[in-house]
Amino acid sequence: MNFSRYQKEALRTDRVPLRDNADEVLSLVVPMLGLAGETGQLLSEYKKHLRDGEAHRLFKERVSEELGDLLWYVANVASKFDLKLDEVATANLAKLKARWVSERATPLCFDATFPEGERLPRRFEVELVDMDDEHRRWVRVSINNVPSGDVLTDNAYDPDGYRFHDVFHLANAAVLGWSPITRALLRCKRKSRPLLDEVEDGGRAAVIEEGIAALVFDYARRHHMLDGVRTLDFQLLRTIKDMTSHLEVRECTTGEWEQAILQGFSVWRAVLAKRGGRIAVDLDRRCLEYLGPSNGEQLNHEPSR
Repeated sequence: MNFSRYQKEALRTDRVPLRDNADEVLSLVVPMLGLAGETGQLLSEYKKHLRDGEAHRLFKERVSEELGDLLWYVANVASKFDLKLDEVATANLAKLKARWVSERATPLCFDATFPEGERLPRRFEVELVDMDDEHRRWVRVSINNVPSGDVLTDNAYDPDGYRFHDVFHLANAAVLGWSPITRALLRCKRKSRPLLDEVEDGGRAAVIEEGIAALVFDYARRHHMLDGVRTLDFQLLRTIKDMTSHLEVRECTTGEWEQAILQGFSVWRAVLAKRGGRIAVDLDRRCLEYLGPSNGEQLNHEPSR
């Protein structure tokens, strides 16, 4: 039996149908309460199984019965909201695949058709050199031995390592094939297509990426800087997807975003522990790797931001 047929047959047994002259609240609340009640019954059966073990011989049959009752209420709620259960199931599978399946046959490449100078390099090395004086600390960034961008500070009263947050942008580039900030550092914005350059590589996209970095950093602060963390809160990932829904990176799944964040923080923790270091960025392997402490000369100049 398919979902569509089941939903239609189940609706024929509805004792509080949604009609023009019916109490709409009652018609909706009854199946909602039914979902809660049947879930409780299912838990009760499992409690008996834990308590009685093999003596609870009807456990499997009772579980099947309670799941059937739950299915009826799910179908009823879907009908009351004018939803098709097969479409609900299809959308749910798509969401789960996006959440937990992060591997692709080939990495995403948003700039494959552009001239070489407007494409993110598939491999490059970044060096972060940490410096300080009696007042504060800052970081100088070099890409392939060429100084890039402004030097960075923590922008905080207490040093928290945010000055190394370019690591998160590098992780976005490696895992997602997307990072307006990294494009700016590498000077490979796609200027041959002015509108795309403005939308995808311009200031608004860069601000969004910086906002994501700040949002995730705040989340990580409350979760041991993601040390030992293997999965992220889905609401955080959904927020990121919403923030980037108008950009090319919308093609990336929540699972891919999760991998970018976890890889980024893994390398960030290593960089923080060593106060800098060298990082390999590989877009083909979709990975970020900490290579070891920095070999760069610690130039003593003041940060510009």
